[in-house]
Amino acid sequence: MPVLDGFCTLVTTVNRWLAGLVSVLVFVMVAVISYEVVMRYFFNSPTVWALELSTLLLGPYFMLAGPYLLHVGGHVNVDVLYARLPRRVAAGVDCLTFPVIIALCVIVVHESWPVAMDAYANGETSFSAWNPPVWPVKLLVPVSFSLLLAQALAETVRAARRATGRDIEHDADAGRGGEVGS
Repeated sequence: MPVLDGFCTLVTTVNRWLAGLVSVLVFVMVAVISYEVVMRYFFNSPTVWALELSTLLLGPYFMLAGPYLLHVGGHVNVDVLYARLPRRVAAGVDCLTFPVIIALCVIVVHESWPVAMDAYANGETSFSAWNPPVWPVKLLVPVSFSLLLAQALAETVRAARRATGRDIEHDADAGRGGEVGS
């Protein structure tokens, strides 16, 4: 079905792009923490913002990379068992696993959206000495889980196609998501 194929490709492309974009945050976090270490131990002048900023940057880093990791099979898996399964049986297991991920995503999006909107409406801050706004981080939760939901839907379609022997794509960077001959 061309519509499903297009959906799967679009979702994976968006999540791949976001994962690449947020991977740069590692370098920002290293720079921030390095600055804090130098200021604290060499100049005896610690910052009030470095630890909190690096923590706030960690959220987007792992939450926006998570959906693409689902595509490449980078999440925790019982590989010692899963890797031994025939390709179509493994796809059948995925067809049972991905709906659980989808259900979890629906629950998290449903519950976190009002919290994020409330934080935005009230201008919620961290109440620390630096006191940055926290609504962007809280908004990140429903956004990232929506992206994970879309990727889980795409992976369910791919797994169903693999289970029935009708792969929709041969993506070179896909782990369980579309690799041929695994």
